[in-house]
Amino acid sequence: MSKRQVAMVMDLNKCLGCQTCTIACKTLWTKREGMSHMYWNTVNTQPGTGTPHNYETMGGGFKDGVAQRGHRPTVEEFGKAWDFNHQEVAFGGKPDAHLMADGGHAGKGPNWDEDIGGGEYPNSYYFYLPRICNHCTHPACLEACPRKAIEKREEDGIVLINEDKCRGHRFCQEACPYKKIYYNEVEEVSQKCIFCYPRIDEGVTTACSRQCPGRIRFVGYLDDQEGPIFKLVHKYKVALPLHSEYGTRPNVFYVPPLSPPRLDENGDATDEPRIPTDYLISLFGPRVPDVLKKIEDERERVRNGETSELMDLLISRKWQDLFGPFTKHPRDAGRQMAQGSPVKFYKKGERP
Repeated sequence: MSKRQVAMVMDLNKCLGCQTCTIACKTLWTKREGMSHMYWNTVNTQPGTGTPHNYETMGGGFKDGVAQRGHRPTVEEFGKAWDFNHQEVAFGGKPDAHLMADGGHAGKGPNWDEDIGGGEYPNSYYFYLPRICNHCTHPACLEACPRKAIEKREEDGIVLINEDKCRGHRFCQEACPYKKIYYNEVEEVSQKCIFCYPRIDEGVTTACSRQCPGRIRFVGYLDDQEGPIFKLVHKYKVALPLHSEYGTRPNVFYVPPLSPPRLDENGDATDEPRIPTDYLISLFGPRVPDVLKKIEDERERVRNGETSELMDLLISRKWQDLFGPFTKHPRDAGRQMAQGSPVKFYKKGERP
């Protein structure tokens, strides 16, 4: 058990689907050989198959307290990066050539079904779902590793893979029900989101949260009663875990999205939400209707001229209020963070 638990809340009502968080993570952490297919942070369109494709059907996690062995996703299921015909378009001499991905329509990348969603016009719908490693309280990956290469930090609950101990058995991949562990075929080790722990150690929030233009990500400790995480998860109870039925007790939470109304055959708004509530319940559990009602009630209070701490918190007028104690600027956190260099992250055999 960890003494404290750092956590993240994402407000899906504000996610733009811009992938800035994805690129912030990609450029900082996954530049080594064998990491080209790794996106420790992903933003997928819901409804959709996610990444790895159809991860929700791949098993893992716990059932009745017993760890379950799931499917081990392949690189192809995670989705390889697209290759484009840049040479043909730029230098091929064909006036009718246009840019195409090697996978054809929709391609084979991790976001092959981006912006497709569900429903039919005029009631089609979708929303964005960012995902990172959940740094679970009861991580199935940790329990599955025969090498004890996966550790949960005592000071903040961040789950890390010790690459010096890892031998690439990949039981962690099978056990993780969220399938957020990748395998580096070059270095023969498993790798995943590290919750930017070198930044956290210096009082700087994660790269994905600091770079988010939609201000959707809140970071802090679950037990900090003055912080945004405690208020959203415990005080107002509007932030819910993804697929809590997996039994790992994830520490990434989501404010479920509100929905525009469905339109009838005359194009008039009805009382039925366009995003099916049952679908949101399948993702975030049975408390979804209560959460949506709570948010709607608080919005109505503000419309009526009353104040609402919850609405002020979700609107996030003061940017740094999102980050709890992790408000330090990277340039002020020492040479390591100013250079954006993860010097604490080593290849096998290279630690001093």
